[in-house]
Amino acid sequence: MAEQQAETKTLPAEFADLQRFSDWILATEPERYAKRLASSMDEMQDVYETVFPRLQEALDHIEKFDWNDLPDEQRHLFHLLQSLVMVSFPVEVWKQPRVPDSGAAYLDVIAEPVV
Repeated sequence: MAEQQAETKTLPAEFADLQRFSDWILATEPERYAKRLASSMDEMQDVYETVFPRLQEALDHIEKFDWNDLPDEQRHLFHLLQSLVMVSFPVEVWKQPRVPDSGAAYLDVIAEPVV
């Protein structure tokens, strides 16, 4: 049986320094949430401290393209920014991957932006 190869999730050349976070380029909220729960605070802190300073530059770059037909590299960059949002509260506020005092509660997103 042939092995399946994972999609290469490349970023625009201007953001090549963020390529090391390609495992955070996830298309759906459930994938991003699972990644957050499986990650250490050190990992999330690294994503936050590295990607956050590039946030406005990345948004400005993405906005040059048609949102209805976003090229793969720009779509990957946007998904990385969505992961930045996913780690922001744990890093800035909670200091842990899980929402404090939430026990086993879990919320499924049933609709999200299609990018």
